[in-house]
Amino acid sequence: MTTLALSGLIRPMLEPRLPEGLDVRWFMTHEESLEAVKGAEIGWFDSNSKEAMAETLRAATDLKWLNSIYAGLDFLPMDVLIERGITVTNGAGINAITIAEYVVMGMLNIAKGYREVVRAQERHEWLLDSPGKRELAGSKALLLGYGAIGKLIQPRLQAFDVDVTVVRRSPGENTLGPDGWRARLGEFDWVILAVPATPETDGMIGAAELAAMKPDAVIVNIARGAVIDQPALINALEKKAIGGAFLDVTTPEPLPADHPLWSLENAHISMHLSGRAQDKMFIRSGDRFLENLDKYLRGEPVAPVFDPRLGY
Repeated sequence: MTTLALSGLIRPMLEPRLPEGLDVRWFMTHEESLEAVKGAEIGWFDSNSKEAMAETLRAATDLKWLNSIYAGLDFLPMDVLIERGITVTNGAGINAITIAEYVVMGMLNIAKGYREVVRAQERHEWLLDSPGKRELAGSKALLLGYGAIGKLIQPRLQAFDVDVTVVRRSPGENTLGPDGWRARLGEFDWVILAVPATPETDGMIGAAELAAMKPDAVIVNIARGAVIDQPALINALEKKAIGGAFLDVTTPEPLPADHPLWSLENAHISMHLSGRAQDKMFIRSGDRFLENLDKYLRGEPVAPVFDPRLGY
């Protein structure tokens, strides 16, 4: 009999739809999860504590398949996943639509100075001119990362007549390779980060890259805070060396109340809400898990598979 260790938070959605003949262990607390995963072949034990998830993984010594709603799993011990040969399915694409929409929202917000419009409404003040006069149409965007999210960002920006250049490993039209984009940074009005969190992408935007950007360029980060050298970014924003930053992710998270990013007028902090700005995340995750479960029980491949050696 196949044994599953599953979070009780998803029980109402999954239990009525699970196949018969399974040994399902539901848990609600971290302590219960450590017991539930003993001897479990399949696990889905997402929680708000990354440390707890890592500890539960280490305790799951018989695990063969780990499922997660998270797309980025860099907080898990990769060595454990590799050594035990655990198949991992992650949340790649689950939140792609809403995150892509957040990118467009952030760009429009900055282009039109909409934050100042909201503040004027709060003051009951009727503005006589627009605080932002940029148009997306005709602008140029550099999109670093062409996974599930990047593939949705591109057409949405193209619908606004933005000229999008993609950075990816494989060649294509309007595409730059991993070694070619830095020399072209000065051409773009928008630099959008949608790369996975790996040692290769850690700090990929630093002082040199920021200095190479146009003085009115805006950087948009919906990847991970660590992708940007944050002190270098703060320095560039303070000196107005770039036009601004729309940051859905920061280092650390949550951002401390006294952190300088909060007070910079050209920094827009959206508190890692982009993926949560929807009501379908758990439904999509549950549907995908059940589809994968049917495949797993039939001995067929599951998807999307996270590669712990690559980090995505």
